Amino acid sequence: QVQLVESGGGLVQAGGSLRLSCAASGRSFRSLRMAWFRQGPGKEREFVVGIRSGGTTYYADSVKGRFTISGDNAKNTVYLQMNSLKPEDTAVYYCAAAAYYAMSYAVGDYDYWGQGTQVTVSS
Repeated sequence: QVQLVESGGGLVQAGGSLRLSCAASGRSFRSLRMAWFRQGPGKEREFVVGIRSGGTTYYADSVKGRFTISGDNAKNTVYLQMNSLKPEDTAVYYCAAAAYYAMSYAVGDYDYWGQGTQVTVSS
């Protein structure tokens, strides 16, 4: 069983930065497909960024060049560095994982989810 715990959300002004953390337990995140999704007010949950067990990363067009996913093996933690934040980035951000190699952008293809962390970007 994999457990995911997110942290690092908060309120930031447009143009600012935040770093989200996703601490995994029960299995090394390097053996999993990891991703960050977000769900804005009145919107469906959407893929933001993902990383495969081999290290290949995938980004939604809306965040390319602004967000970066990385991992710390020793802490078994995945990070989402978010720069140049915009009001439209406001959402609850979720960490997700699945025991598959290939990347997927679909919510239904992930078996494990964190509780979510709120990110609010003011204009």
